[in-house]
Amino acid sequence: MNWLDKLERKLGRYAIPNLTVYLLGGYVIGFLIVNLMPVLITWLTLEPALILRGQVWRLISWVLIPPTANLISLAFLVLLYYSLGTALERTWGTFRYNVYIFSGILFTVLATFGLYGVLYLVYGASYALSSVGLISTNYITMSIFLAFAAIYPDMEVMLYFILPIKMKWMALVYAAMALYYFITGGIATRVAIAASLLNFVIFFLSGRNFRRFGPKEQARRAKFKKQSRPHMTYTGGARHRCAVCGRTELDDPSLEFRFCSKCRGNYEYCQDHLFTHEHVK
Repeated sequence: MNWLDKLERKLGRYAIPNLTVYLLGGYVIGFLIVNLMPVLITWLTLEPALILRGQVWRLISWVLIPPTANLISLAFLVLLYYSLGTALERTWGTFRYNVYIFSGILFTVLATFGLYGVLYLVYGASYALSSVGLISTNYITMSIFLAFAAIYPDMEVMLYFILPIKMKWMALVYAAMALYYFITGGIATRVAIAASLLNFVIFFLSGRNFRRFGPKEQARRAKFKKQSRPHMTYTGGARHRCAVCGRTELDDPSLEFRFCSKCRGNYEYCQDHLFTHEHVK
């Protein structure tokens, strides 16, 4: 995903570390509001008609609405998604994880406005307002789970601290639940599910993001760095240099380097000369 690499170089310093903590902390605040000041929740919902009238805080405040109003379920959710979210942030990096979460929120907002606009034009303002309903971040957290399962499908977790189960099977259960709610739920539910899945699809099916951050690829990269580190003492602090053209990662950060197994000695080549150089015998 070259566009994301370029965006990270320009805006990476603005990424928010430990974003999962803030997201889950918002759920806790929302849970307290639901149980202690339930009337206040009506001022937090994502309602396009009221936002267009000036209540712009609703563009963000709806994120506080928790996916569940049950204390035990919320406790399990916080523990589970804290571990999954922080693991994803370590795997992808803070900036990419930020983009994943905020794009899910953005897609949901845009989809809700689109739904409201269509219903307003077809059925009128009152029908549109009543049909949008309550939007929570339930399906955004679901996209976090699906992303983790896609990268670590064989990792086992203890379901309710009792039953060991692999992530890929839990992901299938989540997908089945999402399909069930999509079929049986209202139009607002369908829009929320579609927006969260769109976020997942963009990250994992539109480029090589899936393979780049898999555990096997990470292990391979770590092994490569460990083996090649003693030989990387180039001018300017560069760690890689092509034996043909002499370019380093300081000349072009997007270059990838590999050692050739057919060359005698430690000869490293950039992506442009890895398959075209003459082997050193």
